[in-house]
Order: sequence, then structure tokens, then C-alpha cells
Amino acid sequence: MVVDLKAVRGDITTQAVDAIVNAANSSLLGGGGVDGAIHRAGGPAILAATKQLRATSLPDGLPPGEAVATTAGELPATWVIHTVGPIWDPGRDQSGILAACYRNSLRIADGLGARSIAFPAISAGAYGWPIEDAAEIAVHSVRETVAAGECDAVAEIVFVLQPSSVAEAFEKELSA
Repeated sequence: MVVDLKAVRGDITTQAVDAIVNAANSSLLGGGGVDGAIHRAGGPAILAATKQLRATSLPDGLPPGEAVATTAGELPATWVIHTVGPIWDPGRDQSGILAACYRNSLRIADGLGARSIAFPAISAGAYGWPIEDAAEIAVHSVRETVAAGECDAVAEIVFVLQPSSVAEAFEKELSA
């Protein structure tokens, strides 16, 4: 299957896709940046779903690199796939964890039957990951997951990015 892979500048909460990926914190209870924007725009249903996960299958929160899906509440998407990226530490190679965020999110989307998915730049905001490296890991991980046939249902993958410098880094990586 041919997958349409692109980067756009915009607001991830307005994307008309089947699944939106949330760069969450391990508590899954909302926060700042993309996480806060998704919780605000999606309304109380997302928080209720994440609280249910914390009360049942994820009492200690979601580990970095893992992913889990909930309703998208009032967002135009059907699902939110929450993933926790690693916090940048120049003394520790956590690129495998960051790659796992993309890979596991795509696997969850595939399991849900999602045909389209929107990603933010995971770990590249408040978690401090250098944007060029974050873009390289994201694009490589997504391409590798698609090539391995691990997300057969997904036909469209879009990186939805702000600000312009982040979008430019992803656009550069996609054209490489």
C-alpha cells in the first residue's frame, strides 16, 4: 500500500483525521503544549477516558515510548492516541524510546482501523529534543514502520507542526 506522508503547518486539534497523536505526559491527565491543547479542544470526555485508564490498566501512568488510545471527545478525529516521549538528555541516548512513540502509535492506529493519523513533533517542545534530530527520528521511524507492513490500515500520515521552524525541519527530512 502507498502511504501519503507529509508535513503541514497548523493546529493538530483541527485536523480531520481518524486519529490524532497526543504528546502526553505519563500521567495522561493533561498538561501544557500539545497535550493541554488536545485536552481543552476535546473536552471532558478525553480526561474521563484517561482517568479510567489510570484507574484500571495504567495505575502508574503510561511509560515513555508506549501508546494508548482514547476517544477524541469533541475533536474532529475519532481517536486520540496518547504517547509519552522521552525528555531530552544529551548524556543519554533515548532515540529508541522516541522512535517507539511513533512506531507504537502507528500500531495502535492500525489496530483501530484508522486510515489517517496526525502526529505532532513528539518531545521537541517542552521536553527539549533538538528539532532536527527529532524530525529525523520521526520520519525514519514512520517510514520504517510502514515499510515493515506494521500499519496496513493507515493510508495517510501527516505531521502537524508549529512553529514554522519545526515544520521546515520536518519538510526537509521528508524530502531527503
